[in-house]
Amino acid sequence: MFIDVAKITIKAGNGGDGAVSFHREKYVAAGGPDGGDGGRGGDIVFQADPHLSTLADFRYKRKYTAANGGNGRGNRCFGKSGENLTIRVPLGTLIKDAETGQLLADISTLEPQTLLKGGKGGWGNAHFATPTRQVPRFAKPGMPGEGREVQLELKLLADVGLVGYPNVGKSTLISVVSEAKPNIANYHFTTLTPVLGVVRREEGQSFVMADIPGLIEGAGDGVGLGHQFLRHVERCRMLVHVVDVSGSEGRDPKEDFQIINRELKRFDEELASRPMVVAGNKCDLATEEQIAEFQAYVEGQGYAFFPIMAAIRYQVDPLLDRITEMLSQLPPIRQFEPEPLPVQAPEDLGRREVSVTRVDGNLYVVEGEWLLTVIRSVNFDDYESLQYFQRVLIQTGVIDALRQAGVQEGDTVSMYDLEFDFVE
Repeated sequence: MFIDVAKITIKAGNGGDGAVSFHREKYVAAGGPDGGDGGRGGDIVFQADPHLSTLADFRYKRKYTAANGGNGRGNRCFGKSGENLTIRVPLGTLIKDAETGQLLADISTLEPQTLLKGGKGGWGNAHFATPTRQVPRFAKPGMPGEGREVQLELKLLADVGLVGYPNVGKSTLISVVSEAKPNIANYHFTTLTPVLGVVRREEGQSFVMADIPGLIEGAGDGVGLGHQFLRHVERCRMLVHVVDVSGSEGRDPKEDFQIINRELKRFDEELASRPMVVAGNKCDLATEEQIAEFQAYVEGQGYAFFPIMAAIRYQVDPLLDRITEMLSQLPPIRQFEPEPLPVQAPEDLGRREVSVTRVDGNLYVVEGEWLLTVIRSVNFDDYESLQYFQRVLIQTGVIDALRQAGVQEGDTVSMYDLEFDFVE
């Protein structure tokens, strides 16, 4: 089954927690803190796989999570770093943020791309030893790994895209010029999925051709197979517009030509301006007058015209020669420029966003996801750890936010499962 759109949830690994430990060894007095740091969480990496052609695998598995980092241990032993999770996708896959639609990555080369970074490991208590704080009984927890819901969209990598009405001979053409084996029959929408074929010319010369199905009037608005497959034309360096010049199905070739070009323009203005040649197929069913009239019409609009009979490969080579010549002068296959979302470093203790709500007169509730990580790092039975917690609240603007909300000395402040009296 050809699947070219999928939505998945990805989550990088969390960093391991730092350890609280003290060196204990016979004949060594006051060995001091020796808690090691936690390991780094695994990253989420996307890798193109040339053997994949659809996103069908993501129909059944929708959640991907990298390994967490190991916790630190005594004797300054670091925790083990979590293994990266590599997700394999077909060449040409775009990765977008599911909520905003922003493009995060274009997997159009074999180079692996790291999309989400694992959380850093927390510091062990050995980092917090100072001449005045010689017995730190607290450590930092690991930072959470990045997580995001993303949408995968496959846009095929092809040099040439075959466009045109159903049943005009696109599948026949690609079958005679390449090793592709599409379904061919005398009815509309025989081809239900895009078909790729490699066209080999002289030694060292070849290009990829794509048969794009489903274009009819209204395709730009989703009629027929519409947008489902128009996206696959976007990367093509040039287009070959295949037209039934004989009008064997009772349609006017000129009108067919106009309608398809209009739908391409409605879908993407830039796509409509892509270099294009016109292949007039089924010439054996047309009169010389029909061919000459359509050729004059097409050439009058600035397009090269090639009369062919795809089924018997009649006059197909001149068309392929012209395509090869044009491709040699065109830029490479289009790659989309990612728009990475701004990411704030978790370790940054700059101003943070919090919500302060006054409840029942003297109770103030403070909420902010990042506070959970800070609270986990504090040993509330240790005076020096409490001082660290107080500095964090000041540096991140929590104290200022409480004052703006009207807190007074002696009022109660609630942070999740933690409550304390506010003291100036």
